[in-house]
Amino acid sequence: MNTELLEALNILEKEKDISKDTLMDAIENSLINACKNHFGKADNIKVIMDRETCDYKLLQEKTVVEEVEDKVEEISLEDAKNIDSKYELGDVVQIPVESKSFGRIATQNAKNLILQKIREEERKVIYDQYFEKEKDIVTGIVQRYVGKNISINLGKADAMLTENEQVKGEVFKPTERIKLYVVEVKNTTKGPKILVSRTHPELVKRLFEAEVTEVKDGIVEIKSIAREAGSRTKIAVWSNDPDVDPVGACVGMNGARVNAIVNELRGEKIDIINWDENPGILIENALSPAKVISVMADPDEKTASVIVPDYQLSLAIGKEGQNARLAARLTGYKIDIKSETQAIESGELPENYMELGEGVYEEEVYEEGYDEDYDDSYGENYEDDYGYEEEGYGEESYDEGSYDEEPYGDDPDEIEFHETEE
Repeated sequence: MNTELLEALNILEKEKDISKDTLMDAIENSLINACKNHFGKADNIKVIMDRETCDYKLLQEKTVVEEVEDKVEEISLEDAKNIDSKYELGDVVQIPVESKSFGRIATQNAKNLILQKIREEERKVIYDQYFEKEKDIVTGIVQRYVGKNISINLGKADAMLTENEQVKGEVFKPTERIKLYVVEVKNTTKGPKILVSRTHPELVKRLFEAEVTEVKDGIVEIKSIAREAGSRTKIAVWSNDPDVDPVGACVGMNGARVNAIVNELRGEKIDIINWDENPGILIENALSPAKVISVMADPDEKTASVIVPDYQLSLAIGKEGQNARLAARLTGYKIDIKSETQAIESGELPENYMELGEGVYEEEVYEEGYDEDYDDSYGENYEDDYGYEEEGYGEESYDEGSYDEEPYGDDPDEIEFHETEE
């Protein structure tokens, strides 16, 4: 038994996670390659290796001939008879080859071949390990800043968090642990290249799956998600169990679950709303915490006209248009927001609307299927979790007079805003 070789293979198998059979195949190939370097050819070389004891034999097969023309592949009848008298012309003789007789160059080449195979297998194992984590979250340790990029240690491999995938304002210290979303894993000659992100919307989704048992088990589904990294995220959730409140499950007792995710995202605010197949109700929920008078949605054109009270217009639009912009991404609808004064002037609301009162009009503004008992006041119970002020959900932080010249976002074609003339 070749105990030294067997022990070395066992250690490599445990440390590098490379199978013993793969290593033995590499040794067999290296021996054949050494024979080729030593004899000039290896077509007639056989390697017999015991996978249990690691004992091996090198056999050179030679054909018995009267006159030898090729010493590597042929043997004279006289020499064959010296080995065993039973050999005749045309027989094949197996002659043992001592690996110790190989030259220095052949031995070094065999060694390099084994080391190269080990490195290749090690890279393959690491690639397979992290390829399984693609589109999932991993925990990494911050190593150092490389220019504006950050080198992250993921255990057996390193990843680079590029500037584009970093959240503006986030600063990390060496040895700090952070969670990252694995965008893509590429296999290169220098090892796996792992692309990670802190800005990807799926990062929030995966964090909820890790934190909320109902989401992980599929009882609660995250139907849609819209995110502006570092600032605010809106997610729409749906429960497959009528006895489970999807919003309450995601928020947790005293906001414990959502707060854990907010802390991981360094204070990024998260709005959790109920998903609804009725686009009118969905858009109303998406514009939360703003109150909505009516929503007229066109599913074919993917457009919606929303009317809100005058005092809620700036809240519905949000700071720099963020609330409306996220609502549009969440629902997939192009949203046109108007105040009730503008709606009356354009004829969308009756002139005597103020005299009739909101309750009279709201009975007819939603599409068929609207539940009159629907109440989205859950937000008042979770104002601390979402980061809103206790009164008015932070209305004081929005300035109605600051939106006269459409400073609402990067894509003016996506959302239209209207401001009440003073």
